[in-house]
Amino acid sequence: MSPFNLQTCARPNILALEPYRCARDDYKDDGTNILLDANENACGPPLTATAVSTASMGAGAEIDFLGLHRYPDPHQRDLKQLLCDLRNTHVHTDKTITPDNLFVGVGSDEAIDALLRCFCVPGRDSILVCPPTYGMYSVSAQVNDVALVKVPLFPAPGFGLDVAKVKEALSSEEHIKLVYLCSPGNPTGSLLGKEDVRAILEHPTWNGVVVLDEAYVDFAPAGTSLAEWVAEWPNLVVMQTLSKAFGMAGIRLGVAFASPPVALLLNSLKAPYNISSPTSALASYVVSPEGLAAVSVNKERLVRQRNRLLEALPKIRGVGRLRGGIDSNFLLFEMLNAHGDPDNATALAVYETLAENKGVVVRFRGKEHGCLGCLRITVGTEDEVTRFLAALKQTLAEVNGEGLPASAYDPLKETKANGVVA
Repeated sequence: MSPFNLQTCARPNILALEPYRCARDDYKDDGTNILLDANENACGPPLTATAVSTASMGAGAEIDFLGLHRYPDPHQRDLKQLLCDLRNTHVHTDKTITPDNLFVGVGSDEAIDALLRCFCVPGRDSILVCPPTYGMYSVSAQVNDVALVKVPLFPAPGFGLDVAKVKEALSSEEHIKLVYLCSPGNPTGSLLGKEDVRAILEHPTWNGVVVLDEAYVDFAPAGTSLAEWVAEWPNLVVMQTLSKAFGMAGIRLGVAFASPPVALLLNSLKAPYNISSPTSALASYVVSPEGLAAVSVNKERLVRQRNRLLEALPKIRGVGRLRGGIDSNFLLFEMLNAHGDPDNATALAVYETLAENKGVVVRFRGKEHGCLGCLRITVGTEDEVTRFLAALKQTLAEVNGEGLPASAYDPLKETKANGVVA
């Protein structure tokens, strides 16, 4: 019999790992559920059948499906140039970023992991995060045997960066190599101040990298992205994705903007040919002028529904305060108990009842710093928002013991009366 023992053979940090979880680990999509849990683009990809069939690969060629026996372009310079064209707004600098400033990977998660492997020595170094924030920073840190230093954001509703405490930690903790900042934040939906980010970049003694995660930045006002700022700051990396505003979560395309030396390091350590030819072609179409026009239309539709939720949710008995910002495609709202207090038991009951009995999946965030009693609600289509509002009103009444029948609430009638239906 083999003496194999998993507990002594595997790395201890991996045995202790708590993997990233999502609501769909508990509630699978059966084709009828409304999925407002993962901050996907409810409008879908900005593609037509014609667009898919003519999506370009680099210099205008159509996707050659018979050419899939060949490895894809390992450098993706044409796609990188399109991404540079998108972010060279010259709002934040007169300098211009080029493909030499880019790393493209399999979602932003690859960039998160690549930065850890690039800069952190396992078992010695650490990263700094600012809860509440995206869970994959800590998961990737544990996978790489890298310690975690936490400096919470200021309390809601602002969820701003506590610059003084971040700078203090960078001065006192010798082995912090990376600071992961999320703007707009997840689950906060709030933008971090540009000058707050600058203050961290200008720390006088810290030798490390600020990683700014801008996954949702295209739902914020135009010109918000600091991607082009990597031309000014060699210690800044800005991560973005095509999964959110661009509606292309299924192709798993993430981007990291960085100074050329840092981008070279990231590109040197990644797996070869990691971006498939179909992924590259579809991504190139989506960030082309034609694709961006369709992205803009879908984004406007979602912003209208975001405004509708902001108008309708506070009118529902049992819904409390908006606890985050409005610069993403999701909102963070309190759920109140029968006494009118934000309450995790109530929020969890609403979350479970919505999913199990109403076919509406949102995300419970009540256990995160500053998010007591909160649900994170992804903005859906007009029909999805209508169904969600009705389901939420009935569910809150049931959870808080009022027993209100579903017929007592007509969100479509109410919101049309207030002029907020798109």
